[in-house]
Amino acid sequence: MMNKIVAIQGDHPSKLNPQNDTTIFLANEIQKKKYTIFYYEPKNLSILGTQVIANGFFINFNYNKKKFYKIIKKKKLLLTNCKFILIRQDPPFNLEYITTLYILDTIKDKIKIINDPTSIRNVSEKLYSAKYIKFMPKTIFTQNIDEIKEFIKKHKRIILKPIHSYSGNDIHLFKKFNKDIVKKILKKHNFIMCQKYLPKINKGDKRVFLINGKVSGSISRIPKKGSFLSNLSKGASAINTNLTKKEIRISKLIGKDLKKENIFFAGIDFIDEKLNGDINVTSPTGIKTFYDLTKKNLAEIFWKNLKV
Repeated sequence: MMNKIVAIQGDHPSKLNPQNDTTIFLANEIQKKKYTIFYYEPKNLSILGTQVIANGFFINFNYNKKKFYKIIKKKKLLLTNCKFILIRQDPPFNLEYITTLYILDTIKDKIKIINDPTSIRNVSEKLYSAKYIKFMPKTIFTQNIDEIKEFIKKHKRIILKPIHSYSGNDIHLFKKFNKDIVKKILKKHNFIMCQKYLPKINKGDKRVFLINGKVSGSISRIPKKGSFLSNLSKGASAINTNLTKKEIRISKLIGKDLKKENIFFAGIDFIDEKLNGDINVTSPTGIKTFYDLTKKNLAEIFWKNLKV
């Protein structure tokens, strides 16, 4: 019989915030079902001969203690001895990230991995949204500085986002073209997304949670005063919200497509009923905040859909 172990590939627990972290929330829920958590960082994943091994530690999460986690025992673990692996490290979606996906690919026929490593590579978050461009503000994907200059000239105010970054990092609002700044961004990130600025962001965006292809809940995130960034990590505040019929229709369409792509858990964002291009499949966040606002436990739904 397979061990009741859930392996989590993620950033070190000391970097997590128990007040709003989704990884901790998922781990805490499965601990209630007598599963043990094995935690490792991506740098500690290896192929040794025919085996995929991780150097990590068994850990217990506890919201009721000042230090929310306790490392029980360090261990070199054969990952096929686990029942599930959760891929939960934050981007950037760089070569190290991609390499861990290739490694996990070698065992995905022996163990359930969420999200599927092949699918994470194929669903390239912002670029994947190009198939839903008709639901988005005017948007281009490019590293051509002349195209960016023309886009700014046409739309007056634009948002510039790195394609493979996360949590609102290196996102810029341009009111006029600045060649030096744009060149600096392109040098660091190569391809970027340019998008027409939507002023209603000051009233917040909506994060929609998709679990096993279904629309499972949503929150609204309001940027702090003077900011256009709706990321909670950038000081935004969260409130309860309802989706419009249009947002539900688009969310169901994307949820259905992602399920076909073998993506089990995802987050998508709207501003003023327009998809903003962030289709988060690497490390979706927000369900702990959703629980705090609504007392609806999406972690329970997450594990229930995995037949736990």
